[in-house]
Amino acid sequence: MSDPATPRKSLYIETVGCQMNVLDSELIVAQLRRDGYELTDDLHQADAILYNTCSVRQHAEDKIYSALGRIKHLKQRRPDVQIGVIGCMAQKDQKQILHRAPHVDLVVGPGQIGRVSELLQTAQLEQKPQMAVSLARNAGKTLDVLDTFPTYDPDRAPEPTPQGATPHQAFVRIQMGCDKFCTYCIVPSVRGPEQGRPPELIVEEARRLLAQGVKEITLLGQTVNSYTYRHGDGRTTRLSDLLALLHDLDGLLRLKFVTNFPLDMTDDLLQAVRDLRRVSRYLHVPAQSGCDEVLRRMKRLYTVAQYDEMMGRIRETVPDCAVSSDFIVGFCGETEASFQKSMELVERSRFKNSFIFKYSPRAGTKADDRFADDVPEEVKKRRNLELLALQNAISVEDNRPLIGQTVEVLVEGPSKAAGKRSEDDPSGIGVTQMTGRTSCDRIVVFTGNLRQAGHLLPVVVDQVSAVTLIGRVVTSESESVPVAEAALS
Repeated sequence: MSDPATPRKSLYIETVGCQMNVLDSELIVAQLRRDGYELTDDLHQADAILYNTCSVRQHAEDKIYSALGRIKHLKQRRPDVQIGVIGCMAQKDQKQILHRAPHVDLVVGPGQIGRVSELLQTAQLEQKPQMAVSLARNAGKTLDVLDTFPTYDPDRAPEPTPQGATPHQAFVRIQMGCDKFCTYCIVPSVRGPEQGRPPELIVEEARRLLAQGVKEITLLGQTVNSYTYRHGDGRTTRLSDLLALLHDLDGLLRLKFVTNFPLDMTDDLLQAVRDLRRVSRYLHVPAQSGCDEVLRRMKRLYTVAQYDEMMGRIRETVPDCAVSSDFIVGFCGETEASFQKSMELVERSRFKNSFIFKYSPRAGTKADDRFADDVPEEVKKRRNLELLALQNAISVEDNRPLIGQTVEVLVEGPSKAAGKRSEDDPSGIGVTQMTGRTSCDRIVVFTGNLRQAGHLLPVVVDQVSAVTLIGRVVTSESESVPVAEAALS
C-alpha cells in the first residue's frame, strides 16, 4: 500500500479491444492505485501513460502506434513520464514496439499484467525499458508455456469501480487463452493456452464484487462455454455447474457470459440458461460465415448444418433466448456465392444483432501464411454494408412487436446521449435519459433519474429501432402488459 504522506501520482490508461482487455485494465488500475496512483483523463498531466492494446485487427494496432507517435514530444518535454504498451500487441510485436517507439518504457504482454507495478518501478530505477512477455505457443511444452501465462485476477476489493464501468456491473474472468486456432485469429498466440480458473476463486471474487454493490456479473472467456475445471479428486466443473454455484449469491440480479463457441453449446448449458432465472436469456455465438468452404479455410471446426442444429436446440430449449453473432466478410477466397450463404444464415437465424467485420490479415496467423487476401477492399465494404442492412432490417422487424409491451430493465446509468441534468430539477437526483438492458440484452432508454441505476424496473416500450427500445417507466399496474419475448428471439 502507498504511504498516505507520499504525493499521489496520476495514471492515464487507454483501452482498445474486447471485454477481456477492459477487465485487464481494471486490474491494472486497482494494482496501481495501491501504489498511490489516481486516474486522470488528461495524458498531458499524467505521470504514467498506459495503452492496453488489441491485435485482432490492423486498425487497432495502427491506432496505438499513432498515439505513441503523438506523445513522443511529451516524453521529450517531460522525461520522467512513463509510457507503457500493455496487452495483445505487446505480446505480438515485443521488441518491434521499442524499435518504432524508443520512448516507450514498458512492454507487457497479457500474461504478465500482474507485474506492471513492479516493472514501472524497475524502469524508473534502471532508466531503461522493461519487457515482460510470455513464451510463444511453439517455444516449449504446454505446461512450460502455461507457466508464462499465469492467471491474474486478484482481490479487487476495496478498490473503487474503475473507469468505463458502472458501479453495478463487473466482469469476472473464468477462462484464459484459447485452443481453437482459427486461421484468421491471433488470440491463441497472444493469450496463450486455454485454462479455466478454479470455481471456488470465481465464486469468492463474485461474492466480493456483490458486497461492493455490483448487481450484474458477466463471465468472460475467449470461448466461455468450453470452460471446464478438473479438480484433483476427479470431479469436473462445467460452465453450467458454475452458473448454478453463482446463481443464488446474495445481491446478484443478473448473470451473463460471453463469448460462446458453437460446438461447445451443450444441452446442460442451455438447460441452465432456461432454469436459472437470474441468468440472462442471451447468447452470443459467432458464426463468422454461412459457407462451409469458408468455414473450413477459417478452421472453425463446425459446418453450417451444425450451426443450424445448435440454433434449433437453443430455440427448443430456451424459446425466450436472444442470440447474436459475429461475421467476417471478405475472408480469403470468399465468392459472391459464399457471401450469399452468409446472408441466408442471417435471414433464417434472425439474430438479435450481428457484429460484422471486414477481413483484415494478421501477421502470424495461418490465414496470412496460407491464403491470399484476394477480396478487393471495395467488395469487402459492399458486403459489409449489405449484411449489416439485412441484419438491421431483421432487428427492427423483430423489435416492433415489443411496442406497447412491458419489459424488465436492469438500469445501468445515464445513456451516452444524455444531456446535462435539468437545472430546475428540485430533487437533485438528476432527471436525465437513462439506459439499461432487458434479460435478452436489448438496450432500452427512458427518461429517469440517477437513483434508478442498479435496479430492475418495468418499462413500457413506445418506439423501437434496430438496436434500441425507447420507453417509459411503468407508473401504474394498468400500464403493465406482459411481454412474451420468445416470439421475438
